[in-house]
Amino acid sequence: MPSIARPHIESHLCWVSSQVLRVALAILVLVSCSDGAWPPPVSFEQFSTEHGEWRQDRRDRLVTPPSGPVLWTGLWQLSQGSTELGSDPGLPIVLPSGDVPSLAGTLHRSGQDVRLEAAAESGFRFEDGSIVTEPVMLGNDRSENVTQVSLGTLGMRIHAEPGTDRLWLRVWDEAHPQRETFVLPETFPLNVQWRVPAYFEPYPEPRVLPVADVTSGSLEYETPGELVFDINGEEHRLIAVAGAESTRYFVMMWDSTAISQTYPGGRYMTVPLADANGRTIIDFNRAYNAPCVFTPHSVCGLPPLENYLPLYVTSGEKRPQ
Repeated sequence: MPSIARPHIESHLCWVSSQVLRVALAILVLVSCSDGAWPPPVSFEQFSTEHGEWRQDRRDRLVTPPSGPVLWTGLWQLSQGSTELGSDPGLPIVLPSGDVPSLAGTLHRSGQDVRLEAAAESGFRFEDGSIVTEPVMLGNDRSENVTQVSLGTLGMRIHAEPGTDRLWLRVWDEAHPQRETFVLPETFPLNVQWRVPAYFEPYPEPRVLPVADVTSGSLEYETPGELVFDINGEEHRLIAVAGAESTRYFVMMWDSTAISQTYPGGRYMTVPLADANGRTIIDFNRAYNAPCVFTPHSVCGLPPLENYLPLYVTSGEKRPQ
């Protein structure tokens, strides 16, 4: 049976010698697995079917607005003050000219508030189709009141990222030509052996995880602990991201396939939350490319150095050709 990562050791055990500690951990692992095989066995047919459904859902999400990055056509960081947008090439934000007037409107940023003042007869509309006639506050996409507006086939909203006060205008095209033709990148062969048992080791308190992003900025995530697992007899760890309302762990990782086969900046995964015994399963077959692989109009966090795995994870999505 593959090695299950060690559970969190309470402070009163810290005096135990390393050899005794290893024995104690082995006993804990056996106890945690005594209620059945871990991970539960699965037939390759079932595994393949479920993976195919996951891949189809992933493809659909990548081309579904507003969160589908394949459709994103613009991303502009907003400074404090006023920023004009339209089809005029002399404006700070230049939108595709098909359905866009030379001056479509002005975005006014004050602190974290952004107000849209649409130009007369610009054609801006709300999601319900009604015309924007008065200045309107635009809630960003990490707020409870995100506001989306459209201009012809273009949709737009204010984009925010965790742990930063930067804001962007994100624009996508509902009529993007790749919406119907997009094909997912090639993957490594599906392999049940990359369905790896792991143990969630919580920190005493959640921590802030600072990471660099592809725009040369930085983001901050919340991490409650680490996923610990065994590959070929060696223990490895991945810092997991999750908040109080999360339904899965989010993981940014880099492995040696990034040198030639996968995206050089690393890949993402989501992992089921641990059960009452601290157990979960990392399915590396579902390692996937970040949005910035499909569009330059993205703010992708990069894996922290702690999540660099010194091995070849020959599983999951490869870099697009």
